[in-house]
Amino acid sequence: MKQALVIGASGGIGAAMVKELEARGYAVTARSRRHDGLDVTDAAAVSRVMGALEGPFDLIFVAVGTLAAGRAPEKALKQVTPAQMARVMAVNAIGPALVLAHAERLLPRQGRSVVGVLSARVGSIGDNRMGGWYSYRASKAALNQLVHGAAIEIGRKRQEAVVAALHPGTVATGFTADYPGHDKVGPEVAAARLADVMERLGSAQSGGFYDYAGREIPW
Repeated sequence: MKQALVIGASGGIGAAMVKELEARGYAVTARSRRHDGLDVTDAAAVSRVMGALEGPFDLIFVAVGTLAAGRAPEKALKQVTPAQMARVMAVNAIGPALVLAHAERLLPRQGRSVVGVLSARVGSIGDNRMGGWYSYRASKAALNQLVHGAAIEIGRKRQEAVVAALHPGTVATGFTADYPGHDKVGPEVAAARLADVMERLGSAQSGGFYDYAGREIPW
């Protein structure tokens, strides 16, 4: 049986991904802050929880994130505060980096494997035409760079591994409840789409940034 690891499994997309992967025949190991104490802003907690895992996992999905650390996203630079930006960066970029540091050890040495990291289209610098949301945009842009670097590092020893940043679309969860958007989909639909993308990506696409339909997004 194929093995999968979902980090952030108590969130909307993470929980839906657990169910989706189980339906696809994976034995799923789920970890989250709520149920396992995996606070990605705490290096010791990440080391404790991730270090206790053995693997190997054919698929790892990282679904941690915050929109604005309890405040509204900044519409103007004058609204940026060091504390809010640091918190958003800690959850959206530094935390996933600490998790990714364990990924290579947890992947099989031979054969295809995939690491999907939940990002967002607003992290694209080339696609930014609206401005605003400074901390969130910056944190996701930083995350994309970290994922790209991780793909290069992991690929040196695991040449069939795929590591990719993934944009789920606008998903109807508590994360987006206060922000109107067109074409919102449920977490179950988002998880199914992302699972399809992870199953289709090849090693030549490792290090890339893709949306829910598998289309590449500009950096």
